[in-house]
Amino acid sequence: MSALLDGVYEGSMTMKELARHGDFGLGTFDELDGELIAFDGEFYHLRHDGSVNSVHAEEMTPFASVTYFQPETTFAIDRPLNRMELETLIDSFLPSENLFYALRMDGQFEQVVTRTVTKQKRPYPTLVEATKSQPVFTLNQVEGTMAGFRMPEFAQGLSVAGYHLHFVDDNRTGGGHVLDFTLLSGTIQIGKPAELHLHFPETSGFMNADLTGRDVAGEIELAEGGTSR
Repeated sequence: MSALLDGVYEGSMTMKELARHGDFGLGTFDELDGELIAFDGEFYHLRHDGSVNSVHAEEMTPFASVTYFQPETTFAIDRPLNRMELETLIDSFLPSENLFYALRMDGQFEQVVTRTVTKQKRPYPTLVEATKSQPVFTLNQVEGTMAGFRMPEFAQGLSVAGYHLHFVDDNRTGGGHVLDFTLLSGTIQIGKPAELHLHFPETSGFMNADLTGRDVAGEIELAEGGTSR
């Protein structure tokens, strides 16, 4: 994630290879061309124009987090909860804030606010600059799936500390990186991956990036739309 902040957008792994490491997760694409969401072994490409497509095996990613989703905790929601309320509730089910958690939410949402980053051209801007002009979508009265992670604070820079979620609707007509939402009813599943495997890209952008001396947490907060904590 620190490299992504610095404008390292060259894809370093194909979707085919990524799928060997997990069937669930999120990320982005070569040249920051939209958002990735994966669950049930299906990988989707969410673009800045609002379209949703299944990914091609040879599409590349510069950043992604995936796991084999194995839920250990499941509970139902039968009343409206906004994002902060739901995150607080999920936190109450977690045995520790120092572990990694995979999260899946399926249900009916009163509203989901998403954004999708736009494909960038060289010379690449920083992620904070690239996301200033990102398209934002508001999906009302929609059913769909959110997939993502809750990462501990010490993971900031490797990934995004706190909650990081992507969404796609059941009709596969919209979605993106989640900025805000209100869940009316649905099911929450929580998995607890026990190991972390980190792949370092060897692209020229990554090898020459300056990954020191920056406010990683502050820049992630700006780039992610104020959603990480």
